[in-house]
Amino acid sequence: MAARAVGRLRRLKPFNRLQVILQHLKMSKHTDLTGEVLLEKKGGAGIITLNRPKALNALNHSMIQQIYPQIKTWEQDPETFLIIIKGTGGKAFCAGGDIRAITDAGKAGDRLAQDFFRGEYTLNNAIGTCRKPYVALIDGITMGGGVGLSVHGHFRVATEKTLFAMPETAIGLFPDVGGGYFLPRLSGKMGYYLALTGFRLKGRDVLKAGIATHFVESEKLPALEKDLIALKSPSKENIADLLNSYHVKSKVDQEKNFVLDEHMEKINSLFSADSMEEIVKKLKQDGSPFATKQLEKGHDFYEGVRAVLVDKDHSPRWKPAALEEVSDEFVDNCFKPLGNNDLKL
Repeated sequence: MAARAVGRLRRLKPFNRLQVILQHLKMSKHTDLTGEVLLEKKGGAGIITLNRPKALNALNHSMIQQIYPQIKTWEQDPETFLIIIKGTGGKAFCAGGDIRAITDAGKAGDRLAQDFFRGEYTLNNAIGTCRKPYVALIDGITMGGGVGLSVHGHFRVATEKTLFAMPETAIGLFPDVGGGYFLPRLSGKMGYYLALTGFRLKGRDVLKAGIATHFVESEKLPALEKDLIALKSPSKENIADLLNSYHVKSKVDQEKNFVLDEHMEKINSLFSADSMEEIVKKLKQDGSPFATKQLEKGHDFYEGVRAVLVDKDHSPRWKPAALEEVSDEFVDNCFKPLGNNDLKL
């Protein structure tokens, strides 16, 4: 085993070889259990633990700055065979980005807002392109930024405690962290519905929607993690087999119908239009209780954060104030090139 490791090290470029050696030295030290994110090496597994339980493990810029280089280092390490990410506290995997701090910084003209989103999207891309198997244990609240830390990886393990949503539209933001990529790839128009309404999926429904790849009871996760760590030189196939073995034994809510089953015909019809105006028109024309309920949303980031998270009056004063006031020019301006500030992945 040691001889194989030395051989793999020799095949790496000098800089990457140095990174791996330094990382092994770093990992050999005692992990700081008080940090916002814990980075450990156990066996052949690199383990990322989000450690802000009082903040529902909300992702901040400091955590991004630690997680991203660690993933890139493990990706080059010949003795790291898989990456596991999880949250502490029992309530949340990750409830989203720390948008309160981002909003305060943005209003004050601080660069934190730009740096956070640039770093977050770069991290999302690193997860989506990671060559090592990536297993996200999405036990508890998984929203916004937490979705970005999980959905782009190879395996997403939901539990009966998982609560998934892309709630960005409630605070006036588009469904980010790659939502524009993975949501349209869900069945029918379900992704459009989840994006525009922020609808919450719970437990096994996260699997049935196609967001999770496996479902395992929450109490079984420690045993699953232990078995993942114990795998010798695991391939994606080995990991999938192990996850499947736990998945098939999970009986919680197995007989329940998918929560959106009864609405999928309407969702596929009402959310199939080519523009937001057409979708709203279809919802108004339909007039059913389901359609009427979907007309209660809006947009505009700082004002949305104020209304939902700061003052909590839930009465945002949007700019523009109505959908009809959103011009093509306004939309085009949101997507104009940033020149030297464009994100390069």
